[in-house]
Amino acid sequence: MEEALRQARKAGAKGEVPVGAVLVMGGRIVAKTHNQVEELKDATAHAEMLAVTAAAGELEDWRLTEATVYVTKEPCPMCAGAMVLSRVKRVVYGAADPKGGAAGGALNLLQFDGLNHKCEVRGGVKSEECRDLLREFFQAKRGENEKSGP
Repeated sequence: MEEALRQARKAGAKGEVPVGAVLVMGGRIVAKTHNQVEELKDATAHAEMLAVTAAAGELEDWRLTEATVYVTKEPCPMCAGAMVLSRVKRVVYGAADPKGGAAGGALNLLQFDGLNHKCEVRGGVKSEECRDLLREFFQAKRGENEKSGP
C-alpha cells in the first residue's frame, strides 16, 4: 500500500484525483500507476484500470488470477468490473467510498453473486492516510474555485 500511496501523491501533484494502484503477483510489482484522467483526457484512465491494462500487457495474458491489486480508494463500478473480468484474486483498498464504491460501499461488484468470478476484498488498509490525501486534494480544489468565483 505504501507504493500505491506514492502513486497517489504523484497523481495529486499533477492535479489528478490522488488515487494510486499497484498490481502484485508472486511477490513482485507487475504494474504501478495513478489516476491520469486529466492528463490523458480519458474518463477511463483510473489507476486500477491502468494497472490492470499494464499488467496484462506485461504478462501477455488478460487473466490475472494470482494478482492482488492495492489501491488507495475503494474501486468504482468500472474498475471493480475490470478486476472481476480480469479475474484478479484479491483487492486491497484504503479509503472507503460509501457513495460510489463497488467493493462494499455503495454496492459490491467484486463479490456479486451473478458474476462468474469473485475477488477477495480487504478494505481500510492505511485508510486515514488514503482518506486524508483525498480530503486535502478536494479542499484545495474548493479553495481554488472560491478564489476564481464570479
